[in-house]
Amino acid sequence: MFRKRQRAGSVTRVLLLAVIGAAVGWLGWKVIVPSPGEEAWAAVNEFYQYEQEGNFSESWELFHPFMKEKFPKGHYLQDRAHVFMNHFGVETFEYSLDDPVELEVWKPAKDGPEFKIVYRVTVVQQYKGKYGNFAIEQDVFVAEEKDEWLLMWNYNEQ
Repeated sequence: MFRKRQRAGSVTRVLLLAVIGAAVGWLGWKVIVPSPGEEAWAAVNEFYQYEQEGNFSESWELFHPFMKEKFPKGHYLQDRAHVFMNHFGVETFEYSLDDPVELEVWKPAKDGPEFKIVYRVTVVQQYKGKYGNFAIEQDVFVAEEKDEWLLMWNYNEQ
């Protein structure tokens, strides 16, 4: 009788250890491997870090090909620096990002390509310039293209 109890206790311990091991493994996986939404958010964050530093060449690289067609690199570099630094009279800005929202279908423009899975991240840029303090709020859309999360802006009429 003593041996039966001992075996039952061993089985219980093994099952308990298996459950604990599975829980730890699952938590480790969630911490180590980011979700698609987290990856999309990180791409937007990286883009605005480059923009904040005035490194428009690197931020342009994070555009989806749809955006690169709209803004050739040289034009984007000149225009971005000219508008924000010269017209607004600012050298940098602060920004905040909302949590990503998954959209099942989205198009960047009426005649643009359709994307099945896209994340929308709302960005608020706060400026302190020669015309006072102001903020720009913009929804940024992120789609995966060749294993890379790339940004687009919305050109649809509201």
